[in-house]
Amino acid sequence: MVEDARSLADVLVEGLRDQGMAVDVAYDGLEAAAKLDTNAYEAVVLDRDLPGIHGDTLCRMVTDRDDRPMVLMLTAADAPADRVGGLSLGADDYLVKPFHFPELVLRLRALTRRRPYARARTLRAAGIELDPVHRTATRDGHHLDLSVKEFEVLAALLRASPAPLSAETLLEQVWDENADPFTNTVTVTVGRLRRKLGSPPVITTTPTIGYRIADQEG
Repeated sequence: MVEDARSLADVLVEGLRDQGMAVDVAYDGLEAAAKLDTNAYEAVVLDRDLPGIHGDTLCRMVTDRDDRPMVLMLTAADAPADRVGGLSLGADDYLVKPFHFPELVLRLRALTRRRPYARARTLRAAGIELDPVHRTATRDGHHLDLSVKEFEVLAALLRASPAPLSAETLLEQVWDENADPFTNTVTVTVGRLRRKLGSPPVITTTPTIGYRIADQEG
């Protein structure tokens, strides 16, 4: 989330996190450029009129990359020429302020599905099926009643299966930059997820390596 109006940025970030998204925030173009060089993101919500580095310049920098995130340009400029200009910079979508928050969520999810390197819609392993679009999960045909973070942890493990994911990687993928690296939240969440998945156990733990779901279906 790249937005120089701090109050708006903070409200949007909190709302997106409530939707289960791991979100970092930058309040100017320079901070955004530094984070984009450090982290891999699926999508960038980009205000156009930014201090430091203008949103237009930042958009070109992002879209010139090979494995680039999708860009949703967020701006108060609503004239047709402004929309055309934003899209011509390489933005994938354009949302005019003011807007309804549910529309932002739907557009972001649609963008990540369109991403060239987007993952498969339904994730499967060990009798588990997870649909990240409709946010449903089952094991052996039985519905799983998961919290937002339990769902995202399961999705991350299924995407990596049969390879393991460390607690640090899960913290990075499912939470965000504000997460305490010394917290036990990953251990607690995985423990709750194990109980909800039932028997036989499918999440294994390898000390110093991490967690994994073995694809028992081959």
